[in-house]
Amino acid sequence: MQPENLLLHHTRHRHLSLGCPILDAALGGGIPSNSITELVSESGCGKTQLSLQLLFTAQLPHGLNGSSLYLYSEFPFPYRRFAQLLHSFRSSHPILFSNYRDPCDHIFTRDCHTAHHLLDVLLQLESRLKHPKETRLDIKLIVIDSIAALFRSDFENNGADLKKRSALFFKISAVLKMYAKRFGIAVVVTNQVVDLVDDSEGVSGVRVGNLEGLWTSGRRVCPALGLSWANCVNSRLFLSRREVIEGVENGLQGDDYGGFVNRRQRRELHVVFAPHLPYSSCEYVIRKEGVFGVDR
Repeated sequence: MQPENLLLHHTRHRHLSLGCPILDAALGGGIPSNSITELVSESGCGKTQLSLQLLFTAQLPHGLNGSSLYLYSEFPFPYRRFAQLLHSFRSSHPILFSNYRDPCDHIFTRDCHTAHHLLDVLLQLESRLKHPKETRLDIKLIVIDSIAALFRSDFENNGADLKKRSALFFKISAVLKMYAKRFGIAVVVTNQVVDLVDDSEGVSGVRVGNLEGLWTSGRRVCPALGLSWANCVNSRLFLSRREVIEGVENGLQGDDYGGFVNRRQRRELHVVFAPHLPYSSCEYVIRKEGVFGVDR
């Protein structure tokens, strides 16, 4: 291949469906394989529920058609929510599971207690990924929920520890990117947020991605783990929520208004940065059956 032809060479990646055509359309087809996608939000926005939902959609024949590995650091494992999504997935795909095929047979879970433990688990995974037929581990999705919890207590806020932490970031992300590229795996990592109290743009005065600021529940926030970790992921999706007031009775508003109003939580998914997508956003709702986009 000649250097001048690089821009003409287009590599097509398979996409992992989110289980909703509206959300898939907002992300250009879903979660891309061969890269790391980060889900960032405060607690209660549904990033874990969406991660669990991906464990099932990864098995769809028109998607990745493979197994999933779920590495979790938030305890306990959400068995009750997992069971609800399992029932919903079976009900919505009766033909796929009509021959006594159990979706749980294609989902593997492992707890991780520290960042070093996570790295050890990932390194041990390579030999199994090389021989999927022998090990019956045809993994096409790796989920880490969540990355921030692994670094929360292991490192102090000083120069030496921050340097060690950044080095571990790059080791973990290098292994994940290598697996993603080599084996066509979609990697999804969840991250938490911290409150941002200064008036500077972005993190440490540096704007990261399409948005000048991230807002949720009336607070300005930024993803945990800082700029070093931001350089370790290929795409960042931000899940936010805010209270909206609808249907003010008789159109009256003001301090003296005593009627009834409808308050609800509006949740939105934002593309903060992605090499294949412009900025976009999509409203979504969380139901017993799963996470679904709202067509507006």
